[in-house]
Amino acid sequence: MVSKAAVAWENEGILNKYIEDCGVSCELITPQMLATPFYREEIVALIIPAGFGNRLYSGLLPALRSSRERVGNFVKKGGRVLCYGAITADSGTYDWLPFRCEYTHEFFGAPIKIDKSREFSGITADFNENMIDFDGFFTGDIAEDEVVASAKEGKIAIFFKKYGDGYFVLVSTHEMPSKEFVRKFCTANVEILF
Repeated sequence: MVSKAAVAWENEGILNKYIEDCGVSCELITPQMLATPFYREEIVALIIPAGFGNRLYSGLLPALRSSRERVGNFVKKGGRVLCYGAITADSGTYDWLPFRCEYTHEFFGAPIKIDKSREFSGITADFNENMIDFDGFFTGDIAEDEVVASAKEGKIAIFFKKYGDGYFVLVSTHEMPSKEFVRKFCTANVEILF
């Protein structure tokens, strides 16, 4: 088994350290690396932190758009993408995904309702389910059996999409994923060429 992830961001931060503390090797993929067609890396999971769509925080969104096909192919071959909230009211921040997904930016605290029978529900294992922070919620082509967790008024906070042999997991909770989730999500029999 191989445990290896990459965080897409301008520089290493607390998320990289957290992933390594979970026992997973963690690489940094900068926007320039992501958008470069000749960049190659073998990983199990790609993690896109909160704020990727907000130009005040990050220059990652244009790189994601230019590498849309590459990201899709990575997941089709068995890779996994964990993507957090865009943290912007701008529309189209998830247009690099191979499915329709809309995000409404709204900071709020609320209890979270988790469907423990769903794949990836372990992401919330370390959460205080009675009150957590959200940076928004999702709408779009999301089937009921893809919803992992929702907040007040049924706002979708975590969902997944199977795509080829891999998965996209989208999250609008403003919390770190559980350590056990990180270990499982970023571990597979083989690495996938990104």
